[in-house]
Amino acid sequence: MPDPISWSAAAAYLLMFLALGYLFGSVPTGLLLARLAGKGDIRKIGSGNIGATNVLRTGSKKLAVGTLLGDALKGIVPVLIGMNYGGPDGAVCAGLGAFLGHLFPIWLGFKGGKGIATYIGIALAFVPWAALAFALVWLSSAFITRYSSLSALIATLVTPAVMYWLGYVQYAQLFVLLTLLAWIMHHENIKRLLSGTEGKIGQKG
Repeated sequence: MPDPISWSAAAAYLLMFLALGYLFGSVPTGLLLARLAGKGDIRKIGSGNIGATNVLRTGSKKLAVGTLLGDALKGIVPVLIGMNYGGPDGAVCAGLGAFLGHLFPIWLGFKGGKGIATYIGIALAFVPWAALAFALVWLSSAFITRYSSLSALIATLVTPAVMYWLGYVQYAQLFVLLTLLAWIMHHENIKRLLSGTEGKIGQKG
């Protein structure tokens, strides 16, 4: 039986990667970029969300793309650090931390984004083929339905399935949890989808 001290040391080690991921994930990319560009507080426009979709409502596609890339990097970087220094377990903890940091950033009163860009970044760092599957499913669904939120939700269901099919069981288990959290964070979108009031891609007003 392993020494109890070894268990406590291992737990502390993994918590370190969880904290590292959280710090990366909690950086409010969209809010910072919008302020630096003189667009004000994006939490006071549109949906009040700090993600790329709401940043686009400032009228700047460049800021929205920058936010998308920044939020994705918040998932990629800590996972790669975790993988390099802590192996798969460290990477999983870092990925979970990054996602939680984006959803619940301490700097913003634990009110963050909905996590899709960071979700993609984490998937890209773990299993690029799964991230590609996400993108293809999103694009296909968005072309058919014109609903960005619905397309993202469908894609999050496919991602862990692809990981499991490719043999990445541990990562698939993590993404089942991330998918559940993503769906919870999209509860208002789901309500609007069910009532037929969710805005479509390209829709004005």
